[in-house]
Amino acid sequence: MTRTGSASGPTLAVVAREAGVSVPTASKVVNGRADVGADTRRRVTEVLDRLGYVRRPRFDATTPPGLVDLVVHSLDTSWSAAVLHGVEQAAHDAGLEVVVSAGLTRTGGGPGRGWLDRLTARGSSGVLFHLAELTPSQYAWLTHHRIPYVMIDPVLEQPPGVVSVGATNWQGGLSATEYLISLGHERIAVIGGFRRKSCSSARVAGYRSALVAAGIARRPEYVRHGEFSESGGRRRMRELLDLAEPPTAVFVCSDGMALGVYQALAERGLRVPEDISVVGFDDLPESRWATPALTTVRQPLSEMAATALRLLVLLMAGERAEQAEQPGCPRTELPTRLVVRDSTAPPNALAGRRTHS
Repeated sequence: MTRTGSASGPTLAVVAREAGVSVPTASKVVNGRADVGADTRRRVTEVLDRLGYVRRPRFDATTPPGLVDLVVHSLDTSWSAAVLHGVEQAAHDAGLEVVVSAGLTRTGGGPGRGWLDRLTARGSSGVLFHLAELTPSQYAWLTHHRIPYVMIDPVLEQPPGVVSVGATNWQGGLSATEYLISLGHERIAVIGGFRRKSCSSARVAGYRSALVAAGIARRPEYVRHGEFSESGGRRRMRELLDLAEPPTAVFVCSDGMALGVYQALAERGLRVPEDISVVGFDDLPESRWATPALTTVRQPLSEMAATALRLLVLLMAGERAEQAEQPGCPRTELPTRLVVRDSTAPPNALAGRRTHS
């Protein structure tokens, strides 16, 4: 039977009596089982918190943990491959084994209750979440069950105290736009991901800051948002080309979207960079294979994942992550870097005069 870690603390029988349930039902709640009704789970959890019941730690912090979970958005992208590479290398160095789950976060929200049940059943010592959106109840579940976790490039702003690793997205957007300005472009558009995604909003904010610093008027019609995909980039570029005065350069907030931009330009018989310069973001292998090779902002994906694994190991050992610059917001940001290739050039004089007909 699961008991409190303190001999003087309330027993599970006391918790069950206070909550008006059986001891087996209270045990199911404590151990994260799925076969408990929502109201019953809430009632038992409230009693656990009120009585100060402390669940026994899942592992002995004095011995090295052996198993961690990695939850990735998908396995069919080079983005995820870079994350897997970073985690695998860092886990090998730490003597850990990794269980990988994919596709649990594609439709929004974090992994479901069934996955959380399996997490406790296999005895994982910690979790890395990649591009996940956890609900308040899922955060509470992980905290209650004392399962350390770290977010890799989280989609949304995280609650206070949640440890995460990302890149300097604002600086990346700034450097991409500053480079286009240095080439002589003033009609510069941006294609971002969904507005609610924190990485996208930071990159677009960097773009806007560069325009302001250069004294270039911001044009609302030059700011477009969509999903991080080739089709999303293609659709938004078509919209920009349909403007009375299309841009001469575009900063695209992911390499995948930038490939869609290439497609939209090819449909109109336009050349990169002779007619329009394009800058991406990520520096995935596709950016080097594209024709012309894509100028892009490199974010260190493998390094971000490895850093997240090392932070998770610290949390599993009972240490606090003090890497944050601001108290209550323990986020580590690794630097981005502009990689100049062949998709950018000074604005073409004829393209500069071209308008939509």
